[in-house]
Amino acid sequence: MSSDGFDFPALDRSGRAAGRLSAKPAPAVWIVLAVAIGLVWTGLATLALRGVETRPPGESLAGDGLLGGLASLPLPAFMDYFVALCLNPVTAAGSTPGQFLLATAMWFLMAVAMMLPSAAPMVKTYCEIADTAAAKGESAVHPLVLVAGYLSVWLAAAVGFALLDLVFRSVFSAAPFASASPWIAAALLTIAGLYQFSALKEACLKKCRMPFPILFSRWSTRPAAIFRLGVDEGVWCFGCCWALMLVMFAVGTMNLFWMVLLALFAVVEKQMPGRLVGRLAGTILLVWAGALLFTGA
Repeated sequence: MSSDGFDFPALDRSGRAAGRLSAKPAPAVWIVLAVAIGLVWTGLATLALRGVETRPPGESLAGDGLLGGLASLPLPAFMDYFVALCLNPVTAAGSTPGQFLLATAMWFLMAVAMMLPSAAPMVKTYCEIADTAAAKGESAVHPLVLVAGYLSVWLAAAVGFALLDLVFRSVFSAAPFASASPWIAAALLTIAGLYQFSALKEACLKKCRMPFPILFSRWSTRPAAIFRLGVDEGVWCFGCCWALMLVMFAVGTMNLFWMVLLALFAVVEKQMPGRLVGRLAGTILLVWAGALLFTGA
């Protein structure tokens, strides 16, 4: 047996590979997460490009100038149809269930792209604990079980956002609906801005920044328990970031520029100590809401 203790000489090649992977799961998790995030952002970028191509000449969103200069991505016919449905599910989808499923898929893609990178410290911490346990000969639940629990929360959130999305799309034909109703857009931006100063936001942010005490104190070798732990971590993340998702209604639900900006903000806010970044963002959102009400546009 090699010095690292994970050579598993009694197994065949695939068995030894599986053993090493189970003993040191962190690299595999990072590869899977990187591929998943890459695929999600590729899909969202394609949707954003199609949105630039299909928007009326007089209507534009932030970042459209940059996206308009990129070449259109070639897609198979079924993917083009799917993109068309995603960009305008109310008019393109033939039934309410179809509209709801497509809207849910869109919001889940956005949630994964925007929130999964900010969960990296939680996954890394769990991988370190699992790796230490495996090195001691103890069993450990695969970290992707934790990630599945985390994403299940954002899938549930996507259902709620999809319902709200379809309500707004059925009432306002323009996109984003801020151009049709600055009052509603300003109200949502005000909610998002005020929440940045709330005690609940601060409590959730502290949990997201310091995952080790929770992961260590609730360590378990049962997959169901680790899945539930991922759910709880997802709830804390949702409590930290749900109001920021409302911004997407004001800027356009498939606006890639704002997706990237909010994703970066979520990562920075969870990494930097203190409340300066969050309160600065809250102030900007409140000023933005006031400007919408003042200008009426």
